[in-house]
Amino acid sequence: MRLIALAAVTATLPLAACASVITSNPVDPVMVRATPGDFGEAQLVAASGARIGRAVLTQGPTGLLIRIEATGLTPGWHGVHIHATGECAAPFTSAGAHVNHGEPRAPHGLLNAEGPDDGDLPNIFAAADGAINAEVFTTQARIARAGPGQWLWDADGSAIVIHANADDHVSQPIGGAGDRVACGVMAAG
Repeated sequence: MRLIALAAVTATLPLAACASVITSNPVDPVMVRATPGDFGEAQLVAASGARIGRAVLTQGPTGLLIRIEATGLTPGWHGVHIHATGECAAPFTSAGAHVNHGEPRAPHGLLNAEGPDDGDLPNIFAAADGAINAEVFTTQARIARAGPGQWLWDADGSAIVIHANADDHVSQPIGGAGDRVACGVMAAG
């Protein structure tokens, strides 16, 4: 009888160990989802103050979809980032640094082994006529009250900034993206 009881206990030990690993995981993918549908917009302006386009923000269950439409940019690739302050006074340094409220703060770069920071986005491309029509998605930011990523509607707001050059997604602090050439204050729709 002891042998049967010992065998039963021995057989359940590996299962108990597996169960403890599974149940001790504090991240439940179902619980970190946002309610889809919230939206917002940012009117993009150049350093001259001229309106050159817009960015439309749409909340998804696992992140934020950003549609960027702009004109008048230099043809080629441009870095684009979410910045921590909802201000766009030229030369747009008023928008502050990238959204990066997490602790510890992550370094810049989608391709950085220690990154990305919460404001990093993929590059966007301006055609020969200077027009941009792009959609980018990030899991690092949100406009819904709850869900994954940094909340952009905090007390000082947030801005989207387009840079003069492409972001190399590795080097610090902004991947060589250069001057800030367009900016838009993000606002709830």
